[in-house]
Amino acid sequence: MNDYLVKALAYDGQIRAFAARTTETVNEAQRRHYTWPTASAALGRSMTASVMLGAMLKGEEKLTIKINGGGPLGTILVDANAKGEVRGYVSNPQTHFDLNEQGKLDVRRAVGTEGTLTVSKDIGLQHPYVGQVPIVSGELGDDFTHYIVTSEQTPSSVGVGVIVNPDNTILASGGFMIQLMPGTDEHVVSQLEQRLTEIPTISNMVRAGLTPEDILEEVLGKGNVKALDTMPVNFQCQCSRERIHNAIRGLGQEEIEDMIVTDGQAEAQCHFCNETYLFTKDQLQDMLS
Repeated sequence: MNDYLVKALAYDGQIRAFAARTTETVNEAQRRHYTWPTASAALGRSMTASVMLGAMLKGEEKLTIKINGGGPLGTILVDANAKGEVRGYVSNPQTHFDLNEQGKLDVRRAVGTEGTLTVSKDIGLQHPYVGQVPIVSGELGDDFTHYIVTSEQTPSSVGVGVIVNPDNTILASGGFMIQLMPGTDEHVVSQLEQRLTEIPTISNMVRAGLTPEDILEEVLGKGNVKALDTMPVNFQCQCSRERIHNAIRGLGQEEIEDMIVTDGQAEAQCHFCNETYLFTKDQLQDMLS
C-alpha cells in the first residue's frame, strides 16, 4: 500500500479530521539517515504530524517544524508542504534506548522535555508565521496537540506512531488529527473523548492494515465520517545538483579559487536527504569562466 493522507469531516461537519499512512515515507528517511529505532520513531512521528499540518495549507504554502527538547537526540527538523511532500532529519540519528515501562520505544527520553516545538509557516507573506510552544511530553503526539490547541486556538487531538523492525526498517507508521469546529455539540465531544480512550494505538492500526479511512472510522465511529479528499504522501527533498551549483557560484571567485587550490574539488551534502554532490576541479574552473 502506498502512503497517502485522507481529509474528512465527521458528525455533519462538526469535526475536521485527517489520517495518514506514512510507512514508506518514514522508511525512506530511515534509509537515508541510518536512524536507529528510537530516533526513527521520533523522526517518523514528527514527519507524520508535519504532513497532516501541511495538509491544511494551500498551493505553494509550506511549513518547517523544529523540535528541540534538550534530549540526546538533539534537534528534529522537518519540512512539509500542501502536496504531501515531506523531508526531515535529526541531529543524532544513531540514538537508541531500551524500551520504556510500557514496552515502547522511549521517544520521550530521546527528545527530552526541556525545550520547544516551533512551527514556521510560509504562506506567501513577507514574513513567515511562527508559533512556538514548550515541550510538554516529549512523546510528540501530545506536543503537537498542545501546539494546535495553544497556538492555533483549536481543540484537537493528535495521534502519531511508528513501529520499527528488528533490522531497523519501518514496519508501520501513521497518524490522525482530529479538530473540533466551533459550536461542536457536547454529546459529540463526550463520544469522541470516550473513543480516544478505547481505540488501539495508531501504529498498531497501521500494522493491522487499516487504511487512513479505516483509521478515522475507528476513531470517530462507523458511519460518522465523510471523506473529502486524498493525496499521496512521500519523502521529497528540494535539493538538486543545479541548486548546489548555483550556491557554489554565489560564493564568489575568491572562495572558488580557494577550493581549487586547497582541495582540488568541492563536496556538499544535503542535511535533509543525505545526498552528496561532488564538483571536480575542472567543474569549479568552469564556474569561474
